[in-house]
Amino acid sequence: MIARPMATGVEEHDQSMANPVVHLENPDGSSPILLICEHASKHLPGRYGTLGLGAEERESHIAWDPGALGVAKHLSHALDAPLIHAAVSRLVLDLNRDPSAPDSITTLSENTAVPGNLNLSADERSRRVREVYEAFHGAVDSYANARLSAGRVTAVISIHSFTPVYRNIARPWQIGLIFDTDERLAKHVAAGLRREPDLNVGMNQPYSPADRVFHTLERHAERRGLAPLMIEIRNDLIRTEDGQASWASRLAPLLREGVQRL
Repeated sequence: MIARPMATGVEEHDQSMANPVVHLENPDGSSPILLICEHASKHLPGRYGTLGLGAEERESHIAWDPGALGVAKHLSHALDAPLIHAAVSRLVLDLNRDPSAPDSITTLSENTAVPGNLNLSADERSRRVREVYEAFHGAVDSYANARLSAGRVTAVISIHSFTPVYRNIARPWQIGLIFDTDERLAKHVAAGLRREPDLNVGMNQPYSPADRVFHTLERHAERRGLAPLMIEIRNDLIRTEDGQASWASRLAPLLREGVQRL
């Protein structure tokens, strides 16, 4: 599938960034699932330079969710589902945070300081919100509303990855399912995954909505009455193409069945 830049539908958005903020794949997919991958990219547009970080830091999980986009693309193909993904690093602005949250532009990610985000002016913060947050979420709004009006979407699923160790604490789960009051998809997917005895499935682990990681799904699923699910896969399991394809193959039939039961 060929990704293409997605128009925001809002003319006043500044389109001067070196890379598009949002890409859309398989826009005419037949599935009632809309896939979203907010942390798909480690790209820093030219105007931000390196944000004062070294190459290793800019490649690490603080910049993006390694493997998440690969899983999302395989799921898009397997389910024939549309996929919207970001094309800018969360170091510029975290698209899965309310832009009013202090950590929507992080100055300290885990144990790594981000010098280029320190002491930002109000104008710079507003520019990032306009060029990144509003451009991305405005585009998702436009696309989701069109699908909803056509009766072509019933669920929104976001794909993420997490580190095996966080702040020196090992995480035992291979996959986590994050949900709020609507548990339907999470329970169905968990039941299917638990048929594999070696899988440790985290329910609202390693994060939960209490950690303020449910912003995208609150905005694009819950407010529209659509079924939400956030999927977190441990990133050491999806570093390779084979790992990404394997997890997508494991998840696709469960997601398909779960949505059919809604």
